[in-house]
Amino acid sequence: MSTSDGPQAFNPATAGWEPYGDEGFIGLVGPFCMRAAGDSYDYAFLAEHKHHNRRGVVQGGMLMTFADRSMGMVCWYANGKVPQATVQLDVHFIDAVKVGEFVEAKCKVVRRTRSLIFMSAELVVGSRVVATANGVWKALGAK
Repeated sequence: MSTSDGPQAFNPATAGWEPYGDEGFIGLVGPFCMRAAGDSYDYAFLAEHKHHNRRGVVQGGMLMTFADRSMGMVCWYANGKVPQATVQLDVHFIDAVKVGEFVEAKCKVVRRTRSLIFMSAELVVGSRVVATANGVWKALGAK
């Protein structure tokens, strides 16, 4: 988005995104945003200065954290909010994310067994794919 005065920062709230926080690790690297999508949510984050690496682009570990949390949350909703744990996560970095860009996770459940949920995701900035991820979550049963 830009005007004659130069670029304007993207405001996720104007597109229906709500911030969600966490008192744990996500509280340090977030906030992440969420938006209702059927019986689950879509997830996103606005890349901030604190996310950059020494090259000035978003640190790969931030994208991995975001992929893990986003796929994990979609998995959690798909599995009836049963506690679970990530047992495998593969991430492929495709393009750099710049500070100020809005990154969305396009997650889907690939397959479910009695105890495992296989997930995939594309992390995108607009229509540009910046990373892909695949993971496996183990359902741990009710609390």
